[in-house]
Amino acid sequence: MAELLRIENLSAGYGEAVVLNDVGLSLGEGETLALLGRNGTGKTTLINTLAGATRQHGGQIWLAGTPLHKLPSHERAAAGIGWVPQERNIFKSLTVHENLTAVERPARQSKAWTPERVYEMFPRLAERKTNLGTQLSGGEQQMLAVGRALVLNPRLLLLDEPLEGLAPIIVEELLRAIARVTREEGLSAIIVEQHPQAILRISHRAVVLDHGNVVHTSDAQTLLEQPELLDSLLGVARKL
Repeated sequence: MAELLRIENLSAGYGEAVVLNDVGLSLGEGETLALLGRNGTGKTTLINTLAGATRQHGGQIWLAGTPLHKLPSHERAAAGIGWVPQERNIFKSLTVHENLTAVERPARQSKAWTPERVYEMFPRLAERKTNLGTQLSGGEQQMLAVGRALVLNPRLLLLDEPLEGLAPIIVEELLRAIARVTREEGLSAIIVEQHPQAILRISHRAVVLDHGNVVHTSDAQTLLEQPELLDSLLGVARKL
């Protein structure tokens, strides 16, 4: 499996505050990584650093041979990053369809992600394509945020707590969608989630952060089958 992402000796944070300390990890083409840890351990900071939304104090980030650490945040989407932050960051004053077409980028592969493909995956959005972002439920906004990232046709999808605060029926719909684009279509992804069992089921590998450091790496299925270890690493083995 070809390597897609490599992070070496990464230190980053906000202003002078350093949150990540000497982090190193790699991700192969078509792999999904579950990024786990207690609250405040640096998971979101790592996602934000890949997207260019923090201050990087040291280290290197390579995406398919591109030195991501040298690029400003506004150039990282063109380099292959699709980012779904906790805040979703949809354009609430635009319609669903305008949100998708405003950021759509040409595909690197033959089977491009277009607004039409997003509607096929999320029929709720097709029904609401003329609705403004402010008129959507929380679950629909999250679907739109995922769709906006996909129509960038990224090489790496970053999902920061995509299931947080959503109704169980929406959680299942989003999990099926994430599994489709990663497991079935081979898009690489890093997923931060407070419900580890849900994400480990659809991931290839797992990394656990603690105090800004990588403290555990393993196959996702192996960690899923060891609830005592998962409990010790996360403080509580939360179930979805």
